Amino acid sequence: MSFTPFSVPYPVEERYSKKVAYFSMEFATHQPLKIYSGGLGFLAGSHLRSAYELRQNLIGIGILWKYGYYDQERNQDQTLEVTWNEKLYSFLEDTGIKFQITIHEHPVWVKAWYLNPDTFKTAPLFLLSTDLPENDYVSQTITHRLYDANVATKVAQFILLGVGGAKLIDLLGFNPELYHLNEAHGLSAAFYLYKKFGNNLSDVKKRLVFTTHTPEEAGNEKHDIYLCHKMSYFCGLSVDEVKNLYGNDSDQFNHSLAALRFAKLANGVSQLHGHVSRAMWGKHENICPIISITNAQNWRYWADKQLYKFMEAGDDYGIDDRKKYLKKRAFEIVADQTGKLFSPDVFTIVWARRFAGYKRAGLITTDEHRFEKLLSNSKYPVQIIWAGKPYPVDHPAISEFNQLVHLSKRYKNVAVLIAYELGLSKRLKQAADVWLNNPRVPREASGTSGMTAAMNGAINFSTDDGWIPEFINHGHNGFVVPKADYANMAVYEQDEYDLEKLYEILEKEILPLYYENYNTWRQVMKNGMQDVRFQFDSNRMAHEYYELLYK
Repeated sequence: MSFTPFSVPYPVEERYSKKVAYFSMEFATHQPLKIYSGGLGFLAGSHLRSAYELRQNLIGIGILWKYGYYDQERNQDQTLEVTWNEKLYSFLEDTGIKFQITIHEHPVWVKAWYLNPDTFKTAPLFLLSTDLPENDYVSQTITHRLYDANVATKVAQFILLGVGGAKLIDLLGFNPELYHLNEAHGLSAAFYLYKKFGNNLSDVKKRLVFTTHTPEEAGNEKHDIYLCHKMSYFCGLSVDEVKNLYGNDSDQFNHSLAALRFAKLANGVSQLHGHVSRAMWGKHENICPIISITNAQNWRYWADKQLYKFMEAGDDYGIDDRKKYLKKRAFEIVADQTGKLFSPDVFTIVWARRFAGYKRAGLITTDEHRFEKLLSNSKYPVQIIWAGKPYPVDHPAISEFNQLVHLSKRYKNVAVLIAYELGLSKRLKQAADVWLNNPRVPREASGTSGMTAAMNGAINFSTDDGWIPEFINHGHNGFVVPKADYANMAVYEQDEYDLEKLYEILEKEILPLYYENYNTWRQVMKNGMQDVRFQFDSNRMAHEYYELLYK
């Protein structure tokens, strides 16, 4: 096919006719395409799927990671081993487009690959690679590892996504009305556009929108402005010109702050996160308005359709039989990885997502006496599964993962799994009776794993953060730890309070309900499935982007 001039290869729905280019460092479109690390990628993948289903005039711009995020394997003692294996994708199409961009004052060749919408039922996705024989080895490595730990390489990746993506769009002749940055990784596109439009910032602002996913200012990407300049991030502008342009005299270039000043409109990814973001950034002048558009996940991709069919038919026996089958199938993976035989008749807790300190993977284990009592309870037996990928150089997160591995060796009803990607994620959501989510409030901007868990008959049990306040009605469609005065608590006090409430709700409400009143338990499950179906389907989110952010 010809890629110039490019238009989406399906009829566009009139109300979604505005042309949008959507930039993201990662996209989780389907298990075979391993160019994602976690929630940001899951969100971007669902967004592209919904854009396809709604026939939106939107294209995705990302990077083709040669080694992906990393492959999660095990050392001899079962602890985490990080490996990097080359990925090959026969289903990507060669666009024949090659061009140069400047990185570190040096020309770097870029090649564009294409994911056809028909392959995984997504909006068109273009992926950039510098892994080319025309480049020197250092330049080739820019697209080797997602979120490379080397600072200069990471900045080069940001340049590739932003400047490379914007230049590709010009070469495609797509001419988008809006450039949508999913996080600030692609912000260098703003400097490309600034130069393109004759150093006129107002022309950039007309075309740029920004989604922020980070609820703490300290968590936003910052880099030495002189390093960024040396890396050619600013497309030829001097450091003084950049400082003047984005209104900050600091030698630390704050990518998110610059995005908020260059965009016409931004959004947080839950109602709570929108509020937190407005409070967090409100002290800065000349930022754009920040609205809320709550994250969501694609129901068509994630949901177990059989469960929904049985629910709609009022077939409770069918629901129970299907859930038991889903658990049994997932437990084959547990057996294969760990040698442990889990029972589909036993209440199963799953904690599975990216390992990061604030997500507190091991919180429930920190009271050893209570944890031991929970796992040895013959009246209310329990199985627990952990899974997820720590960042490969986040040593505290890796240590927490490994501690859970060692802990699991003591119990036949505890398992820690590896290779947490789209495929395993879906199986574990199907395996879960309870999907445990206990981040420190208000550190979770949205969190979407619980949405897809509910789509597979798992009941959410969570601290009251991110999307949860918009969803959970305690005892009706899930269970939630009541908020405390977290702002006036030390970290250890918050952890102690949340832990006590987790156990209290688990021991006094959840377990007795599951084992003594399963009819009510099933109704809570069905309520969760119903309540997540439309409000937290990414079709709603993709529609709101056009209605609220792209207006």
